[in-house]
Amino acid sequence: MEDRDGFQEFVRARLMSLSRVAYLLAGDHNAAEDLVQSTLMKVALRWHQVREAADPDAYVRRILYNERISAWRRRGRGAEVLTDTPPERPSTVDEAEAVARRLMLRRALARLTARQRATIVLRFFEDLSPAEAAEVLGCSVNAVKSQTHHAVGRLRALAPELAELLERSTEVPR
Repeated sequence: MEDRDGFQEFVRARLMSLSRVAYLLAGDHNAAEDLVQSTLMKVALRWHQVREAADPDAYVRRILYNERISAWRRRGRGAEVLTDTPPERPSTVDEAEAVARRLMLRRALARLTARQRATIVLRFFEDLSPAEAAEVLGCSVNAVKSQTHHAVGRLRALAPELAELLERSTEVPR
């Protein structure tokens, strides 16, 4: 199969990053793989447009986020159920605490709307500014700020034990 002017190289360079973000959005490895696959299928069909875009990475991220939101809408709200359990024997107390915190955060993220989860991932995982997140999501900066505010408030309500982590994440506004 020919490279289609850099498509395979683009995918090789960004697959791990896309997979990590997809996992955060979907909360499940299988759903994340499906999300990346459907995103890359759309990217392949539009490769000429993606390659010519001012920021191909932002173009692909937007497709990824839109795919996740569309899948969420197709299945209906609240259809996700997380079933992962922590490891049986963490090697250290710190590691056990970190695993427990990640699981709490993951469960709380799963209870956010798809738009709120996308906003949280863009703002805090990918460290995008509100303007950059708005561009990826195709909405206004004020909508990103509002979604971030509501999502952080909901996370605080769903997982009060993560309050310290949330405070550190929202201390320095960008």
